[in-house]
Amino acid sequence: MKFSEKQIQQEADRLFKKLKKVEWSKVDCEIIAPLTLEINHLKKKKNVIILAHSYMTPDIMYGVADVIGDSYGLSMTAHKTKAKTILFCSVHFMAETAKILNPTKTVLVPTVAGCSLAESITPKDVRDLRKKYPNAAVVCYVNTTAAVKAECDACCTSSNALRIVEGMRQKRIIFLPDEFMAKNLQPLTKKKIIGWNGRCIVHEEFKPKIIDEVRKDYPGVKILAHLECMPSVIEKVDMASGTEGMVRYLEKSKSKKFMMVTECGLSDRMKVEHPEKKIVGSCAICPYMKEVMMKDVLQALKFPRKDQIVDLPEGVLKKAKKALNKMVRITEGKRFK
Repeated sequence: MKFSEKQIQQEADRLFKKLKKVEWSKVDCEIIAPLTLEINHLKKKKNVIILAHSYMTPDIMYGVADVIGDSYGLSMTAHKTKAKTILFCSVHFMAETAKILNPTKTVLVPTVAGCSLAESITPKDVRDLRKKYPNAAVVCYVNTTAAVKAECDACCTSSNALRIVEGMRQKRIIFLPDEFMAKNLQPLTKKKIIGWNGRCIVHEEFKPKIIDEVRKDYPGVKILAHLECMPSVIEKVDMASGTEGMVRYLEKSKSKKFMMVTECGLSDRMKVEHPEKKIVGSCAICPYMKEVMMKDVLQALKFPRKDQIVDLPEGVLKKAKKALNKMVRITEGKRFK
């Protein structure tokens, strides 16, 4: 697809207004402008909505995405959209969640990217845990495959995990797969939490020493951490939640300096959307999320391969949806249709 020089320059200008905040040059924007133009043209022509997780690269978030957010929020957006096709720029389990909520729609992923948490547990592991703890409820973090969700009683997100645990009638809760999140939840409830050994390879990199160093170097800084971090980190921060909880805290806070103890994509997003705030300290890159590239988005839009089309067995779809419905009933008093 060919575009005029004027169209390319106008698109480069649009991109540069956003991406210059994360140190992209005008030349960088001119290079990707033909790609973003073609993608944005095709998505309208084919009635496709593009969703991007906050851990995507800035060019995807601000070049072609219609909505940016966390996995659950984006899946809710997918559930409400009138678009014929959903293209989810994320790791694969997130697109699976969108498919569970939209079984009749086409759901695409640009790249079949994994996740250390999702890959840490299998459906058989869940069945074995049920046998070992027959009187316990099984709550799974949304960072799991559809097949694992199908074996669980309820799903949860990092923001509603405690509410889901408290909302289960059982006194013992098998919480999987995140080891650190389970440990972070235990002091907050009287229920007995039985954890698993899954870890996010991004969040396990953060150590308490980093928090101390940032506080020393940036007096008055507010430090926000993801609940996937180890308890010794969570104990030292000002606020712990999921990505969207961290975003809301930053937006409402009067503070000017923040450290985002999570994947680098969220720091980039905050630099673009809140240039009045200063993001300090270090972040960590998720190699899985960063597998998704602009060229893959275009390819999936044009001629999706079989592996880019999210397809789930009917039995898994129905059982996994029950676990998601349990979460929504507890948190919002309703269910997915």
